Amino acid sequence: MFSGFNKTVIGGSHTDSGKICQDYSEYYVCENYSAAVVADGHGSRKHFRSDIGSQLAVKVTLSTLSEFLSDMDEFEKSFRDDPSRVIKKIQKHIISYWNKAIAGHFIGVPITDKEKEPFTDEQFRAIKHESMYGTTLIACVMCKNFSFGIQIGDGSLVTVNNYAVAQMPIADDESCPANLTASMCNTNAIDLFNHFYTFDELMAVFVSTDGLFTSFGSREDFQDYHTILVGLLDDRDAFMNAVSKNLVKRTNHGTRDDISLAGVYSQNLIAANQEAIMSQIELNRKMTEIRKAEHKAKIEKQKAKAAMMRNRSDSAPEPTQKYEMESI
Repeated sequence: MFSGFNKTVIGGSHTDSGKICQDYSEYYVCENYSAAVVADGHGSRKHFRSDIGSQLAVKVTLSTLSEFLSDMDEFEKSFRDDPSRVIKKIQKHIISYWNKAIAGHFIGVPITDKEKEPFTDEQFRAIKHESMYGTTLIACVMCKNFSFGIQIGDGSLVTVNNYAVAQMPIADDESCPANLTASMCNTNAIDLFNHFYTFDELMAVFVSTDGLFTSFGSREDFQDYHTILVGLLDDRDAFMNAVSKNLVKRTNHGTRDDISLAGVYSQNLIAANQEAIMSQIELNRKMTEIRKAEHKAKIEKQKAKAAMMRNRSDSAPEPTQKYEMESI
């Protein structure tokens, strides 16, 4: 039996400055599949409607998936023949529907004087209306016999297999130059998507905006967090309460950014693999202690080396001063 969840919390910095939340998340569960989606509106000056852009991105993604997966037998046949081709087709439809949705909003909700206020007339004319709604997007889908996910821009997708091992199957985004984020509003958006798929059975798949990843000290700690999440999913009410509190804590005392986390999972597999989950959580804890000890030893070694170099410098003889010979 499939299930899912989503949670979005406003960033601590946004609360302090009075800015609205730029993130949005939803999930959907039915008999044949489950899907979770998150989006992170860019929020910078020219992306002043990115909160709407992220919301529309999530909604058109879920509607697109519903359209493609309405006939599961036919979809699975096509997917098994060529997964990447099918995923690419889904991505194209999502971009097309998102562009139509933001165009409809742009026409139906005219730009206000307040929205124009930060710009000169020339600056405002230079902004493409797609950019006003700029957002990232990450979605995951679990079906009975396969799973897949898509991503454009930053954020993370994490899978947890039947051994309770968490992995990040989509590589870090290298499709854009440094300090730039791939976006739904880019003219070449279809070329900026990344994806993954698997025919292996998974216990859960999670998607999150970058505010969550940046609240951790390492990639390993971030992945281990998702194994802990799986261990809590056998009690949904307790899980949602714990996640809500944790995300609020992470944004207020860490990243200060909006955070969205959503996921889909197999209730049956999680119930059947509680022993493996607890064993993996304990193993992860031990590995974390080893990493901490290694890091501490490395720091101590660096300190000792720096102290030795200072001592050598302090004990070195004064260099002989050279004088130029006076002419006779």
